[in-house]
Amino acid sequence: MSKKPNIKLRFNFITTIIYVVGIILLLQLFNLQIVHGSEYREQSNTRLTRESTIEADRGSILDRSGNTIVGNTMGFSVDLYKTKIDDKTLNQTILNVINVLEQNGDSYVDDFIIDINPYAFNVSDEKVAKFKKDHEIDENASAEECFNAMKEEYEIENSDVSEARKMMAIRYAIQEKGYSTTKPLQISSNIKRESALIFNEKSSEFPGINVVVEPVRNYEQGTTASHIVGYTGKITSKELETRKDTYDQDDIVGKNGIESAFEEYLKGEDGIKQLDMSVDGTVQEEYTTKEAVKGSDVVLTIDLNLQKVTEQALANTINKINSGGYSQQYDTNSGAAVVMEVKTGRILAMASYPTYNPQDFVGTISTEKWNEYNNNPDLPLMNKTIQSAYAPGSIFKMVTAIAGLESGVVTTTERVNDTGTFYKYNSSWHCWQRGGHGWLNITGAIEKSCNYFFYTIGTRMDIDTLAKYARYFGLGVKTGVELPGEVSGTVASKEAAGKRGWYPGDMMSAVIGQSYNAFTPLQMAKYISMVANGGNKITPTIVESVIRADGTEVPKEEVEQTIKAKLGITDDGVEDLTISQTSVDVVKEGMRSVTSDESGTAYSVFKNFPIEVGGKTGSAETESGANNGKTNAWFAGFAPYDDPEIAVVVFVENGGHGWYTGETVREIMEQYFGMNTTQVQEDMTQAPYVETYR
Repeated sequence: MSKKPNIKLRFNFITTIIYVVGIILLLQLFNLQIVHGSEYREQSNTRLTRESTIEADRGSILDRSGNTIVGNTMGFSVDLYKTKIDDKTLNQTILNVINVLEQNGDSYVDDFIIDINPYAFNVSDEKVAKFKKDHEIDENASAEECFNAMKEEYEIENSDVSEARKMMAIRYAIQEKGYSTTKPLQISSNIKRESALIFNEKSSEFPGINVVVEPVRNYEQGTTASHIVGYTGKITSKELETRKDTYDQDDIVGKNGIESAFEEYLKGEDGIKQLDMSVDGTVQEEYTTKEAVKGSDVVLTIDLNLQKVTEQALANTINKINSGGYSQQYDTNSGAAVVMEVKTGRILAMASYPTYNPQDFVGTISTEKWNEYNNNPDLPLMNKTIQSAYAPGSIFKMVTAIAGLESGVVTTTERVNDTGTFYKYNSSWHCWQRGGHGWLNITGAIEKSCNYFFYTIGTRMDIDTLAKYARYFGLGVKTGVELPGEVSGTVASKEAAGKRGWYPGDMMSAVIGQSYNAFTPLQMAKYISMVANGGNKITPTIVESVIRADGTEVPKEEVEQTIKAKLGITDDGVEDLTISQTSVDVVKEGMRSVTSDESGTAYSVFKNFPIEVGGKTGSAETESGANNGKTNAWFAGFAPYDDPEIAVVVFVENGGHGWYTGETVREIMEQYFGMNTTQVQEDMTQAPYVETYR
C-alpha cells in the first residue's frame, strides 16, 4: 500500500495545530493590548518591581565537640530604593527614618565630610579639595559655605541645621555609594526590633524604605576564644576592589582570626527576593526567586571547656602577680597560653590576655569602644600567641642541651663545677644563684636552671650549630597555623646580628635564651611538644574540618592549599635532623626533676600533683628600651611524663619569675586530665595587626 495518503494526513494535522495555536496567541495579544491594555498600562505606571538580596547565614565556628562558639541570630537592616518621589519628599523621608533610628538607639550611615557646631571638615585637605571640585564649589570656600552649597544642591529647605545635617548624610551616601531601582542603599544594619516594627507598620510614611531580615553574627561565648575566631565588619572600599565579582559594598566580611582566614568558606551564597512597590515606594508584595545557601561551618581543634579554663587561669595568675600574691609584686597586664597535643600538633586551647569582645564589632563599633581597645597599651586586639615574639629565657636551655649533646661538645655524664661566676673573653657572667650550684651534669643543670653549665657549652659550640637546632624545633620560623598575622620571631645568629657582627661573648646570652632570641608562645608550644614526643616534627593546626551546608566535608587537601595560598604560608625550609633518643631522654629527665625533685625550680607548684609532669621555668630579661629592667615569666611543660599527651606553655609579660606561671599550667592540666568539673556554660553576652619585637 502507498504511504503518500498517510503523509498527507499528518501534514494536514500539523498545519491545523499551528493554525489553532496561532489563533490562541492572537486572541491573548488582543486581550492584553486592546481589552485590558489601558488597565495594564495604568498598573505599569503605578507599580515598580525591585530586587532585594537575601543575605545568607555565615557558617558557624564550632569547637572540636560541636559546641557553637560563633553563630547567627536574626536581625534587621533598612534599605532605601530609588522611586519616583521628588527631592522634597525624599529629604523628609530620610529625616523621618533617622528620627526613628535615633529614638531607638540605632546608628546610620554617615560619612559626610562636614561637621557642625562648629562647622569643620572631618577629612584630609586633599579629600576636601576633591569634594569642592566634584561639587563645583569655590576652592577657598569655608566649611559653612560648603555646607550651605550642599544644602542648596540637595534642595534641603529645613532651617534646622542639625536636621539638615542628618538629611545631608544620607543624600551624600546616595551620591557616593549610589542607589537605583534595582540596587538599594543600606541606611542602617542590625537595627532594633522596635525600629523594624515602626517601619513595617507605618510603611506609607516611609516611601522607598524596605526592612530586610538579615543574619547577624552572634559570638555566643562572649570574650572566650576571641583572638582565635576574630571578628567581622562591613567591607571597606579597598577590600571591595579585589572582590567586586563576589561582594557588594554593604557585605560583612571577616576582619581577623578564623573569620578572616576562612572568609571564602564561611561566606554563604546570597538569595534574591523580588519586591512589588507602588510608584510612591510603598512595598505591596514580596516573594523569593532564589533561596540563600548558608556558608560552611569551620570546626576547630580547641576544646571549649579547656579554652575557658586556660583563659581564666591565665587571668588569675596575672591578677595575682599584680596584687603581690607571690613573693613580689610586678606590674603586668599581658600574657598568653597555648595547649597542644604533642603527637599531632592540634591546638586544644590558645589564650591571649587582655581579651576583647567580638560582639562589639557587630554592626558598627562605637568610637568610644574602638578608642578603648585601640589606645590600650596592653593591645587587647593582638593575639599574643602568634603576633608578638618574646625572649624565652631559660626554657630555651633544652635546645642548647640537645644541640650540645648531638654535636658532641658535651656528654650525658660530664659534670661541671658551677662556682657562681663564669669568666671568659675578658668578661664575666653570673649564674642566677650567685654562690653557684656546685658540680652538675646536664640533667641537674636543667633541673636547677644553671646558667654556668650552659655558658660552658656556649664556649665549645658555634652559633650556627645552636641556630640550626633552634630552627629544627620550630623557633624563629612561622608555624603555618591557620590564622592571619603570625610573625616569625628571631633566632640568635650571625644573620640576626647584621652589620653589628657576631661576637664570641654574644654566645653567653644566646645559650640561655637571651641575645637576639625572640619567639612566639605558639612556637614555644611546638618546641616543647617536639621535645616531649622524642624530637618528631609536627605542624600546629587549629582547624579540624570545614563542613558544607549540605553536611559534606570539604577535602582537607583543598582547605590546606586554599589557606596556605591566602596566608602566604610556605615550606619552612628547615633542615631535617636526626635527634637521638638518648639526648631527648636526658633532657626530659631534667625537666621531670624541675617539678618532682625538691631542688627543682617548680617543685613547690607540682609536688602534690598526681600526674608526673616534665617542665621548665624561664625568667627572661627584656632588652633595653621601653621594658628596660623588666623580666618576662615563662613556664613550659608536658604530661604525662611517661607517655606525653599535651604540652602547655604560659607566658606573662613582666611576670617576674617563671614559677609564678606554673600555677596556670597546673590548673590547665587539672582540667585536661579530668581533675575538676568545669563544663561549657552558655554565655549569651552580646557583646590591626601589629608585629611587635620583644
